[in-house]
Amino acid sequence: MNAKAWRLYGAKDARLEDVELENAGDDGVVVEIVTNTICLSDYKAVALGTGHKRVPKDIAENPTMFGHEVSGIVREVGSRWASQFRVGQRVCIQPAFNIPGHELETMGYAWHSVGGETTHVYLPSVIMEMGCLLPYDGDAFFKCSLAEPISCIVSAFRTNYHHAFGSHEHEIGIVKGGTMLLLAGCGAMGLGCIDIACHGPEKRPRRLVVTDIDDARLARAARVFGLSARADGASLRADGEVNGVELHFVSTRGMADPVAALKAYNLADEDDASNPTSTGGGYDDIFLFAPVPALITQCSDLLSFGGCLNFFAGPTDQKLSAPFNFYNIHYMMHHIVANSGGDVKDMADSVDWIGRGYLHPEVMITHVGGLPSAAQATLDLPTVPGGKRLVYTHVDMLDALSCFFANIPANITVKREKYYQTLFYAVFVLIGARTHAECWTNRGRVDAVVETPCGIYVFEFKLNGTASAALAQIKEKGYHEKYLRNGRKVTLAGVAFDAEMRNLSDRQIEVAADTGRICACVP
Repeated sequence: MNAKAWRLYGAKDARLEDVELENAGDDGVVVEIVTNTICLSDYKAVALGTGHKRVPKDIAENPTMFGHEVSGIVREVGSRWASQFRVGQRVCIQPAFNIPGHELETMGYAWHSVGGETTHVYLPSVIMEMGCLLPYDGDAFFKCSLAEPISCIVSAFRTNYHHAFGSHEHEIGIVKGGTMLLLAGCGAMGLGCIDIACHGPEKRPRRLVVTDIDDARLARAARVFGLSARADGASLRADGEVNGVELHFVSTRGMADPVAALKAYNLADEDDASNPTSTGGGYDDIFLFAPVPALITQCSDLLSFGGCLNFFAGPTDQKLSAPFNFYNIHYMMHHIVANSGGDVKDMADSVDWIGRGYLHPEVMITHVGGLPSAAQATLDLPTVPGGKRLVYTHVDMLDALSCFFANIPANITVKREKYYQTLFYAVFVLIGARTHAECWTNRGRVDAVVETPCGIYVFEFKLNGTASAALAQIKEKGYHEKYLRNGRKVTLAGVAFDAEMRNLSDRQIEVAADTGRICACVP
């Protein structure tokens, strides 16, 4: 079984290669991966390589696959598993296999035949034995990929706990019909948390307040849930109701006293402010999505009597600390929990809820690309704003462009190079890429240039010509030379179109300059 897969050889050394995988045999299962979504955990693994605790020390000789938020189709089933799985079945994989004695050896870090940024994987029997291959009955593969991050949030909701004063009986989960606060909650995982809080089939709060300091991100988050953001003095806010949950978005950027402003949402609920257990508008459940000491301290002042803080943010600083009010831990029963990932039940429930249409995980996605873009998209994750990155593993951007051209009726096409150039320009502008056409250099004009935060792509087009001729023209005329000293990787792309086929006919791509090795594409 041949697969095209990104494999990790070292820190920031990822290579797209042809990989020969085992067939299913008697004990295994082969799955064709259709989609993978990129997680900040993937960035940490690829950026650190063997410096990451979960990544094996010998990856230079035995590279591992990365990526772990997948959905796909069963293509081969060993006889041992024929009663549980069938060829053609849609599935996802719980990446935390929790194999006794090998708990840190998880998918996306330590496995040579199992990952997300690949066209196929071979699953040995132990993965099925641990219950980590899960059927999926939903309507879209990308939603199933998001079951893994959703399961982390489900696990967080179930990690919170509360108990009555003088009782040792813990009530697991958030407070049903309570008040919930998401601090720095307008990123991808925050949006997933809002979706579960409003639509999940288990406990839901009556009031949910979501903060951020990025007004554009907050406005988009509000819009995703059908609310319109508006200016309120120096702050931005949005208010409404979603599925019976009172929902508020508020920007805390520049607020003189964010604690007082956030407590104000709950003051109307205070029956007796003189009661010693009154916190003046505190929250039953707080989820913190940013490892910022000042926010941790704010949480200490924002909890209600018996309130629970879930420190959801995964810090990279091993010495992260912050002041926290231990007086209130003692007398106001404040407590702190945290979790990293979900278990098989969390994952199975997430897959089921997505398949039933309870949840809407698409709110988490802002970028879509093909397999060739996966490594760069992973490394760009901390620096390029947005939510989840979705990868279709059998697609690259130029293949998608071919599909676009194939859908244009023949009677409205124009047999001129500028027709294809204009459509190329329009497509890339509409997907949000910084795109330039007819860019002048000291030796002529290049047909198109696309810029990303980490790379520049120089395109030359030929109608009824060859991609090799287009690539040669870029190099002969030095169209790319003006971009070589700006610290970004420069890629040259020669693209040929066929007037009779009315489509892209060939392309040749070559890296012209790479300032600091990021990744290499191996044919």
